[in-house]
Amino acid sequence: MSANGGERPRPDGAEGASAGGEERRSHLPLLIVVAIVVGVLVALNSVLPNIDLQKALRDVSSKLGGFTYVLVGLAAFIETAAFVGLVLPGETVVLLGGAVAGQGETSLVLTIGVVWGAALAGDSVSFLLGRRLGREFLLRHGPKLRITRERFARVEDYFSRHGGKTIVIGRFIGLVRALAPFAAGSSGMRYRYYLPFSVLGTGLWAAAFVLVGYFASQSLDAAARTAGRGTLLFGIAVGVIVAIVVAVRFLRRPENRRRLVAGMERRAMLRPLLAAGRRVAPPARFVWARVTPGRPLGLEFTTLLAIFAVSLYVVTAYAVIVSGNPGPTAGDRTAFDIATHLQVSWLTDAAKIVTTVGSAAVNLPLALVVAVALAVRRRWAEAAVLVAAVAIIYVGVGELKNATARPRPSAPLASASGSAFPSGHAAHAMIFPWLALTLTVRLRPGMAGSSALLAFGIAVAVLVGLSRVYLRVHYMSDVSAGWALGAAAFAACGAVAMLVIHMRQNGSRDAPPGRSRD
Repeated sequence: MSANGGERPRPDGAEGASAGGEERRSHLPLLIVVAIVVGVLVALNSVLPNIDLQKALRDVSSKLGGFTYVLVGLAAFIETAAFVGLVLPGETVVLLGGAVAGQGETSLVLTIGVVWGAALAGDSVSFLLGRRLGREFLLRHGPKLRITRERFARVEDYFSRHGGKTIVIGRFIGLVRALAPFAAGSSGMRYRYYLPFSVLGTGLWAAAFVLVGYFASQSLDAAARTAGRGTLLFGIAVGVIVAIVVAVRFLRRPENRRRLVAGMERRAMLRPLLAAGRRVAPPARFVWARVTPGRPLGLEFTTLLAIFAVSLYVVTAYAVIVSGNPGPTAGDRTAFDIATHLQVSWLTDAAKIVTTVGSAAVNLPLALVVAVALAVRRRWAEAAVLVAAVAIIYVGVGELKNATARPRPSAPLASASGSAFPSGHAAHAMIFPWLALTLTVRLRPGMAGSSALLAFGIAVAVLVGLSRVYLRVHYMSDVSAGWALGAAAFAACGAVAMLVIHMRQNGSRDAPPGRSRD
């Protein structure tokens, strides 16, 4: 008896044939597009060797120059904020921006940052529009931008089935990328749940397409000379992608997975693969589930990844800038101008006191005491995160100072030694926001005054960093990189700790009765 009552179930063979026919028909448009693209590449193979692509790109890059930042930023913003991505995919312009950076006309790091920030802003605007206007507004006016009910329904269905994965992975799917933020806003999702996923998705998207354009632009002539080989490689790549898509669709059905597992169990050579899969499955399911909003642990893990991604970018960007030119940036000069206007004797004395809070002489003993206290309470994960993060910060500051060897500012108001970049005081001071966050979120969730305590921890870190600028022992860029290094260390260690805890808990649940998995 079928689930539909009177409907008779079809034989497995007929059902399989029908499903196979449907899948083949669904793949037909993709195969046609692949054939057309390969045909175009073969045709261009006879033309490209006669064109100096590198010279043409250099000419375009020199004409665009600094205007490239405006161009790529605007394209990344309006793609989702104004749904332009449905007509002109933003990655086209982003690839061009990466190519211009590859010719040395613009900064690669700055291009990634501009695209990332603009795409995040565009997604946020689209999200807020969805929250305010609702889906009916888009459906009523959507046909002007080729947004039909069917297209929007596809995105909503994808979003309802995959949640936060739609925001991250959907960034690489044209239709989903253009409409997912609006759909998330109109669904009632809170912005603070949405933001971490958007930060990750836009960051991955920006870095991927800018880097593709950057590296491709540096070898266009070689690519043109080997266009025939490139066509073959392209065909192989497309074949692999199509095979993956077909496999995913096949394995999505439980009955197909059961048949596959049963077949592997019957073959001794394949049984080790099953054993390995069963061992990898729990952490894989954990990571997959963590990018689904609405679950507190998922939001926490994704937020840590977002903080790590942004912080790592800031450290890398400033390290690249400082390595190329150790002098002050425009922002550094502005910060010093403000500090000079604020200089009074009592504020200088106060800054000298505040700045000691970020010193290793204060932070290392503090970290030791807190780690011991956490261990006594058997909070091993929090203690491990603290010890590991402090160690990473200590080593990271020293390595970056040796690598950049940036001179300190002139006319300091306090004594300091060694290289300027990054600020060790600012990096070590990030322990205070982490302690406040650990206490209010992990140890005593819901405690009174949690927001005030967290604000106090952040304020201490900010004041320590600004005191280094006020005393002219660090540039503002040194302090910003120090903050980012500290945040990246704590975020990375926190994310790893969550993974380890989950794996241990999963092992305990899966242990047979009467056996311990400690």
